[in-house]
Amino acid sequence: MKLLIAFSLWIVLIVLQEQISCYLLSISASPGYYQDGDFVIGGLLSLKVSGRHNKNKFTSGNEYNLPEYVYIDFTKHYQHILAMVFAIEKINKDPNILFNMSLGFHVFNVDFTEMKAMKSSMVLLSGESPPVPNYSCRPEKTDKLVAVIGGISTGISTQISRVLSLYNVPQISYAPFDQSLGTIVQLQSPYQFPVHTAALYQGIIQLLLYFTWVWVGLVVPDDIRGELFLRDITEEMMNHGLCVAFAEKIQGILAEDKVNTKLFNEKFTLTRVIIAFGDTYSLLALAVHTTFYTTFRNVWITTSDWDITFYFQQPKSYEYFGGGLSFTDRMDQILGFKDFLRNVQPRKYPQDIFIQDVWMVLFECPYLIDHEARQLSQCEPNGSLSTRPLHVWDMNTSPCSSKVHAAVYAIAQALHEELSLRVEGGSLDKSVLRAPLPWKLHPFLQKGQLGRSSNKENIVNKEILATEFDIFNYQSLQSGTKAQVKVGEFVFESHSVQHFSLNEKLITWGKYGKEIPLSVCSQSCPLGFRKTPVEGKSFCCFDCLPCPEGEIANETDMDQCIKCPEDQYPNKQKNNCLPKIKIFLSHEDTLGAVLVSLAISLSAFSAMILGLFIHYRDTPIVRANNRNLSYVLLVSLMLCFFCSLIFIGQPSTVTCVLRQMIFGVVFSVAVSAILAKTFIVVVAFTAIKPGSTLQMWMVTRLSNAIVCCGSIIQVCICAVWLGTSPPFPDVDMHSEFGQIILWCNEGSTLAFYCVLGYLGFLSSLSLLIAFLARRLPESFNEAKTITFSMLVFCTVWITFVPTYLSSKGKTMVAVEILSILASSSILLLCIFLPKCYVILLRSGGHSRKKFFK
Repeated sequence: MKLLIAFSLWIVLIVLQEQISCYLLSISASPGYYQDGDFVIGGLLSLKVSGRHNKNKFTSGNEYNLPEYVYIDFTKHYQHILAMVFAIEKINKDPNILFNMSLGFHVFNVDFTEMKAMKSSMVLLSGESPPVPNYSCRPEKTDKLVAVIGGISTGISTQISRVLSLYNVPQISYAPFDQSLGTIVQLQSPYQFPVHTAALYQGIIQLLLYFTWVWVGLVVPDDIRGELFLRDITEEMMNHGLCVAFAEKIQGILAEDKVNTKLFNEKFTLTRVIIAFGDTYSLLALAVHTTFYTTFRNVWITTSDWDITFYFQQPKSYEYFGGGLSFTDRMDQILGFKDFLRNVQPRKYPQDIFIQDVWMVLFECPYLIDHEARQLSQCEPNGSLSTRPLHVWDMNTSPCSSKVHAAVYAIAQALHEELSLRVEGGSLDKSVLRAPLPWKLHPFLQKGQLGRSSNKENIVNKEILATEFDIFNYQSLQSGTKAQVKVGEFVFESHSVQHFSLNEKLITWGKYGKEIPLSVCSQSCPLGFRKTPVEGKSFCCFDCLPCPEGEIANETDMDQCIKCPEDQYPNKQKNNCLPKIKIFLSHEDTLGAVLVSLAISLSAFSAMILGLFIHYRDTPIVRANNRNLSYVLLVSLMLCFFCSLIFIGQPSTVTCVLRQMIFGVVFSVAVSAILAKTFIVVVAFTAIKPGSTLQMWMVTRLSNAIVCCGSIIQVCICAVWLGTSPPFPDVDMHSEFGQIILWCNEGSTLAFYCVLGYLGFLSSLSLLIAFLARRLPESFNEAKTITFSMLVFCTVWITFVPTYLSSKGKTMVAVEILSILASSSILLLCIFLPKCYVILLRSGGHSRKKFFK
């Protein structure tokens, strides 16, 4: 009994303590905007930034002095509250959603302060401010709480969740999706609106590739979400050949750490294009720095989480961020929301404690202090939000407002399903109605489109079939007003199925830009040049080197030059391959025509001499040295002149074979005939000596045998040549720039030089014998002329070899033709011209008596 009495007294003391505490705390009024209902949704939203920061945050010695106390109104964020009010009003007008029961709200402004967010969360649970943990001072408010919408950032969402998760109260965060949120919160993570981050990365990559922006800076907040973005986007950029010029982490505006402004500015001038990933608050320090220190004149690529149209130093928002491109999740405009916004006025919502401050800022109302209370004065009580400029208000539904609106409907849908179960069970009694315990809504919320993350599993959400982004451009219209204009879209279904479209004509590049900006570390290598990396720098930084000989670069920024096909050659600019010209010694060439004329003239001259010898065949001078040998020599020389014609013209299989064979055989006949004539001279002058036994060799058969044997050996050499490796037409692609040389390949070089060597042997033998016979009697003695002619003949062909080897193309053929014509002409002129002189001009001096004188 004593234990029972003691326990009862303890219970009474606890109740009294709770009542007394609530009474004392009730002296301070609630700071929130409250509207009663059968069910209450809590709202922890952020409308302004206020607090002290390090006034020397930016250390540069600059003339600007930042204020020590920061106070910035985010008037556009008031739309988040209006989106909640609008959604709740629509739900309350529909009796089918909550079975004729109403939905209320309790909204707090937590600024952007995590401590204030935690405190406001406790106020929602206790009913009064300052809050008392584990006490419910106003059950008429706290018992109706079913869920909370709150957390504009990961940090604020985390602190709210630390409180609400203790009581298992559902929390829906409208912050940008953060997959790391589940690892930060120890108990129960808030619900989030899932976003396909891979789709956002791919959209940004496609935009960079579209404008060939390969040298890009990255700016992120200094938190886990920024770290993840840096890691993922850097990897994607490298996979697509893009480079990071710099990566800067921006600290919060109220952070104590200092920033070196000089280094800060140097980074931001490295490139013209910067990707900024974060929200308006987390990148506020960047906006402050831009305002007080410098204008970067960059093109900013952002998401809708960072409102680049907002600026607390109007009209500088367009000056600094005009021309920016923003990716926004495609969403349907909330039906009727614009009309609702047009009709919002302070007198319509007298209990709204936030609209007064917002209205003062929007309509630039002065403050009057009356008994420590601010009042509106000289304002437009009937003013419309639709008349406000873009930097302070936007009539279009912001992504955060859309999330808040969707969160209200998600909670209402969960309530509807929970109440439906009660109706089906017959336990719904409106007279004693109590709001369902908050934790009972979790199963219904999880069935919706919301997602949660935890430290054990990844995101749990509905399958995203396709993600669509609209691309907006911040520009100044002709009327002077600023607007976000849609210029493109990106649809992501998978890494292999993407649709990117952009209307480049609609884009403006801000106050300072007239053309598409370039964002490269190094200027593009022009055609004809290749890239070479710069040691110690990114692969986007390079030098340009001209392509080597024989190679081209027909595109800009080529890593390696490419070789032209063998039948083509580079032009002077080395940016294109031109077809090579086929060259050979033709009859149309000047050199070819001259050689043809010379060969025909010499052949005709040989024929004339042959005719002259035939006409004077019975004269002693013709008969003296075996006129048949003279005929053979003249005919062979005439054929030598004619065979040079085969060397002129486009090479073919027939001409390649004939030219060398005919040349070798005909010249061997000519030189053999000269050898025979030389030998006969020696025999002839030896035979007339008394008692000589060599008179029998003075016969025609000896000369014929010498000619036949000398020629047959050459024919055999040529036959072996033809049988083993005959000459064939060939092309030379590389000797002459821009030309394809058509020439006859000898096939067997050894055989070719064997032919020349045999001719050299016959010539040397003739020269030797003629040289030994030079002192014989002069009359009708051909030894001296043969000696001289063979000496010149051998000189020509000795000179021919090195000249031939060092020549290419038409020159090589011309050298051989000139050698043939020169050597043949020497033989013709030196041997037969003196005889023609004797025959024609000294007809009386070639008698037999003179011969034997």
